[in-house]
Amino acid sequence: MKKIITFGREYGSGGRTIARLVAEKLGIPFYDNEIIDKAAEDSGLSPDFIKKTEQNLSSGLLYSLLLGASYAAPGTAGISAGASVPSLPLADQVFNAQRKVIIDFAKKGPCVIVGRCSDYVLRHCDEVDKQDILNVFVYAPLAFKVKRAIETKGLDPKTAEREVKRIDKCRANHYNTFTERTWGKRDHYDILLNSSLMGMEKSADLIVEIAKNS
Repeated sequence: MKKIITFGREYGSGGRTIARLVAEKLGIPFYDNEIIDKAAEDSGLSPDFIKKTEQNLSSGLLYSLLLGASYAAPGTAGISAGASVPSLPLADQVFNAQRKVIIDFAKKGPCVIVGRCSDYVLRHCDEVDKQDILNVFVYAPLAFKVKRAIETKGLDPKTAEREVKRIDKCRANHYNTFTERTWGKRDHYDILLNSSLMGMEKSADLIVEIAKNS
């Protein structure tokens, strides 16, 4: 049985919903925003800054200086009070902080982990048995994603298509930059699933069945 399931997903595909359903059906922890919260706690960076960095990737020093003060935890400039100024750009600090959290969660036992290059992180981690990991990527046709984003995320129908494309581009840039691989490329995953074919519930059932029998 695969004990640790990672999910990459296109925006509006329902990947997060499917991931949560899989966790519920298997009775194991589900980690998504929990990664942000724990990374913020450990690093001293604010949750808002971490979320902003995920969506607007840049590893440049100017970006770090401009955003650091705005999104730092209270009493900081992007770092813990009393700490020396780090040499790494803040985008890299965020990735490293989340990487440590992902590994720690995976080491605790069976779980579902959403996004944040978790498939790549665990593939290059000695602390977790690779045989225990199932990497999933959820995608869907653009029209399906736009319709679902309007219905479930409240996007403006006039700008929804542009927003879906923008967020997918941000996710791809983040993954491609920190992993030096291609987001959504079939070589990097065990399962690529078109969620428009079966819907959320049946897609989750299929992944659970594969996980149990792998």
